[in-house]
Amino acid sequence: MNNKTRFLTYGSVIAALYVALTLLANALGLASGVIQVRLSEALTILPMFTPAAVPGLFVGCVLANLLTGCAPWDVVFGSLATLIGALGTWKLAKNKWIAPLFPILSNAIIVPFVLQYVYAFEGSYRYFFITVGLGEIVSCGVLGLLLYNALIKTSLFK
Repeated sequence: MNNKTRFLTYGSVIAALYVALTLLANALGLASGVIQVRLSEALTILPMFTPAAVPGLFVGCVLANLLTGCAPWDVVFGSLATLIGALGTWKLAKNKWIAPLFPILSNAIIVPFVLQYVYAFEGSYRYFFITVGLGEIVSCGVLGLLLYNALIKTSLFK
């Protein structure tokens, strides 16, 4: 398979997985609100394996946010947080312990503003930073590193 086809294929599959996992988490009541554990955010570890994951995660997040009925500003800024996180993971791909910090921090910094100003949730920025950050630690840190350890044993991205 040539490189452009592989890049598009990987990116498309990652986007589809992101959407499917977000819809699953949404159906389970995990994907929105003050504490969010988006199963799809575990995929933010994938830029360590392929740069195709960066646009794949961004497109997947845009589509997932649209499909779950997010407000337009949430679609923009929530997806931007995922894009920033994916770019950071790709840049820090040499260290599996540091790479998940970018998606954790980008979401913990950006999403609280969305919760406060788009959805008018009651609470302080600091409170939302902590709650969103904890959800991202579970999603990107714990689940992402479990996914990393499973994928490192395969030849899927070679």
